[in-house]
Amino acid sequence: MSPNPSPASLALDPTAIPPSDPPLIRLEGLSKSFGPVRASHDISFAIRPGRILALLGENGAGKSTLMSMLAGRLQPDSGRIFLRGEEARFDSPKDSIAAGIGMVYQNFMLVNRMTVAENVLLGQEKHFWVSPKAMEREVGELTRRFNLPIDPGAGIWELSMGERQLVEILKLLYRQSQVLIFDEPTAVLTPVEAQHLFEALRNMAGQGKSIIFISHKLEEVLAVADEVAVLRRGELVGHWEAKDIQSKEELANRMVGRTVSLEIAKDSRMPGEPVLRVEHLTGPRLDDVNLVVRQGEIMALVGVAGNGQKELVETVAGLRPPGSGSVKILGTDWKAFFANPSWKESLSYIPEDRLGVAVCREMTLTDNFLLTTRQGFCRGPWLRRKLARQTVAEKVAEFNVQPGRPDMLAGRLSGGNLQKLVLAREFYRNSRLIVAEQPTQGLDISSTEEVWRQLLQAREHAGILLVTGDLREAMTLADRIAVIFRGRIMDDFPVEDQERMKRIGLLMAGSG
Repeated sequence: MSPNPSPASLALDPTAIPPSDPPLIRLEGLSKSFGPVRASHDISFAIRPGRILALLGENGAGKSTLMSMLAGRLQPDSGRIFLRGEEARFDSPKDSIAAGIGMVYQNFMLVNRMTVAENVLLGQEKHFWVSPKAMEREVGELTRRFNLPIDPGAGIWELSMGERQLVEILKLLYRQSQVLIFDEPTAVLTPVEAQHLFEALRNMAGQGKSIIFISHKLEEVLAVADEVAVLRRGELVGHWEAKDIQSKEELANRMVGRTVSLEIAKDSRMPGEPVLRVEHLTGPRLDDVNLVVRQGEIMALVGVAGNGQKELVETVAGLRPPGSGSVKILGTDWKAFFANPSWKESLSYIPEDRLGVAVCREMTLTDNFLLTTRQGFCRGPWLRRKLARQTVAEKVAEFNVQPGRPDMLAGRLSGGNLQKLVLAREFYRNSRLIVAEQPTQGLDISSTEEVWRQLLQAREHAGILLVTGDLREAMTLADRIAVIFRGRIMDDFPVEDQERMKRIGLLMAGSG
């Protein structure tokens, strides 16, 4: 196939997918709009048993809306859903679950005060009284069967985002759903955790289950999918066998509709003065951490989720005080720095948990933008709201937040567009230290490229602590890489050191 397919070749080819097995689910002409925004338009395709279907599209293309209709969270304006050849209607998630359809959402639906086992069995208990130990044994068997490393007795509040994702997956596995929908399931998983998930997906497909896999990571799609369907601006533009797509570049072109470069140039820079210095920091999940980030460089912190990244980032960002040891930000001790921090040319934090920490979904885009920039729009006691709205309109256009109306509620945005709103806000502050925690999580390929360019450009005035589970991202952007395991920095080295770069996997596992 040509790496730059013509518009004709992008059209839906009904003969592209072999019709050997009758579909478990068939969508016929599904459409859904939110006011003037057309999220899905006249979408039709089949979901077959024993197959992994990758559903692709840029942020706001309609992927989550389409799957929410299938999962009973949204009702289509028009169109029909057929289950095993019979027309079905899902008025609620309960109807969809009863029909054997389960979905793991980007935004987790867990009870923080409960354990892993309690969350997995919530609403599924077979008896009136089930002991905690019995629940933990039952869920423990499930974790071993699918090789998902997590403690059934751990509290949700103790877990990293990657570990919480595993709990959501366990909930589906326990329900034995026949159609399993995964919305960006590896967005917060390390490569090792992602491989465990892929093995589980293949096992489930081998048992005749239908898997729908939504992802922006094209190498994952080519590695795990049997079929690929692409949405663009709410419409289905193609549905192909994965084996007929020859490369990530070709897949990216089909998804975006234009040529997309998957490489980005990074110039070398001489680092300046330290903007972050951590010395002998010890506390919950942290063990004698020493780390320096200098102006003009990107330091990537990599490791398996749950090894102290969350605790380190929260300390640097001012969300928790240091235990023992020293943390200096822009040359100032932690306590003095956070006593009266400036809104600009200071510290910007791009958190991993965009809904729980970064934004308030019931507030407008403008009010969310003002969460960390309000001082810049105040004249005495007065808030210059008109200026704020104008600035937000400019920034959401610059970062391609769709739809980008300043007065709309943030909760109406897709996960990827929420992330772009946070990035627009934090880059606007022109900070000297940027803590970027999974900054491209949930972003499509073209948006990821733009964020990478923004981060590299920010090196001109800032030092950047990049916390990422994506090794490709770390290797592409970082000047230096630090590997963390069980709260300790195992090594810290420049990316030019090829011998130490080869040992990253071993270091992440605590050896090497």
